[in-house]
Amino acid sequence: MSVLFPDFFETNNYFIDEKVGFFKFSNAYKVFNEHGEQIGMIQQQVPGWHKVLRMILNKAMLPFTLEIKDMGDNPLVTIRRGWTFWMSKIVLTDSKGMPLGSIVQKFKFFKPTFRIFDVHEMQVAEITGDWKGWNFTIKDAREMPVGTITKKWNGILKEAFTTADKYIVSINEEVAEDTRKMIMVSTAITIDMVLKESK
Repeated sequence: MSVLFPDFFETNNYFIDEKVGFFKFSNAYKVFNEHGEQIGMIQQQVPGWHKVLRMILNKAMLPFTLEIKDMGDNPLVTIRRGWTFWMSKIVLTDSKGMPLGSIVQKFKFFKPTFRIFDVHEMQVAEITGDWKGWNFTIKDAREMPVGTITKKWNGILKEAFTTADKYIVSINEEVAEDTRKMIMVSTAITIDMVLKESK
């Protein structure tokens, strides 16, 4: 399958900064590169009927849709989960609605784990870590570390971010820029939204 590889996925460091709203029915984040330049947005799509159900049902059961967009407001990747009553499977599609892969959430006490599969159901990566401490490791199919998700800023762009919920996704430079990297990055940069919707 031929997939156009957007510039958004060519960087190796993503700085994710949550947008805080007064009436927060949905999650939204700004995405910056290592130079402090905004390169995109992550937005949760919440229809009206969904907002009502969120007030009366456990939101961990409800379907959700997340969109990664570039600065031209063009959708790059859409992440969807249907109704669920236990561990969820999440589907990723590209800007044309073509499947890219899927995420399968594994149950582990206090240690969220997400297996990432390509469109052929071959596992390409796994994200595992400590949500409370917000330290995650990204490993490839050979179980070799290829990236991290952390809230340890080490002074990098610290003054540029003012909201409470922010984190960094770093992908090793040797990771090839292909569809596997696209679904790996998409999963990693939306990890906070996915975990919030799974609680």
